[in-house]
Amino acid sequence: MQLNGYKLKCDFSVTEAIIQLILWILLSVMTFGLALFILPYYFVKAPLNSCTLVDPAGNAVGKVNVEVTFDAILGHALIWLLLTIVTFGLAYLIYWPAVIKRLLNAATIREL
Repeated sequence: MQLNGYKLKCDFSVTEAIIQLILWILLSVMTFGLALFILPYYFVKAPLNSCTLVDPAGNAVGKVNVEVTFDAILGHALIWLLLTIVTFGLAYLIYWPAVIKRLLNAATIREL
């Protein structure tokens, strides 16, 4: 199977992004900032789950599906929380790419 010409098309809207942003601002305030360690998972996961695989003719042939359990998220986030405290916040900058890597490795494409 040749994959040349296949593309990902994302249908994540600005409205969805604004709603997600408002939700996470509220969660961050209510948890005194602790929700910010779970935020990268959901901020990246939502647009990825809105992607479809499109063939060269423009037909949707698959849907991206990222499944990560809350337990896995929490365990990873707690380790990085401790690292962030020890490094006075610098580890949080490395946390985001680490989360993106985990989500991309968990991504699958379901056939339509």
